[in-house]
Amino acid sequence: MQGRRYLLVAALVIGALAAIEVLTNGSGSGDRAGRAAPALPAEVLTPPRATLASLRGRPALVNFWASWCGPCIKEAPELRRVAGRLGGRAALVGVDWNDARSGARAFIRRNGWTFPNVRDGDGTVGNRYGLSGLPNTFVLDRAGRIVRVLRGPQTVASLERALRDAG
Repeated sequence: MQGRRYLLVAALVIGALAAIEVLTNGSGSGDRAGRAAPALPAEVLTPPRATLASLRGRPALVNFWASWCGPCIKEAPELRRVAGRLGGRAALVGVDWNDARSGARAFIRRNGWTFPNVRDGDGTVGNRYGLSGLPNTFVLDRAGRIVRVLRGPQTVASLERALRDAG
């Protein structure tokens, strides 16, 4: 009898925790639409320095990547292509996450990236965004709010579609 009571209490506690997670939409996960984007890292790998203030007024893509990430290598040519197609209508910023500076610089050079890139060497900023793996692209609206999170390698078409949806 006592054992059943403990099982019932445990099931209720687990159910309550699951309900809280669903209702808050995993507030630490970075998925909540309308959440203000955390500040970008200050260390510049490819100028100019990107800040949230410099991105405001147009939709933006904040792409977290690392030189040691296989899916990031696959996505790199797509980011180069989309950067060339954006003009002034949207922005793209790369954020090198938890990576060696030398590896990051070599990756940028090897992929011919000229868009702004910053370095999150200790992973603090990525954690604030709620990274769930690499690559992760956070789509920001004109006011700097996260409106969508794209997980895994993206294509030019998927990135442009996400920007259109962001307004």
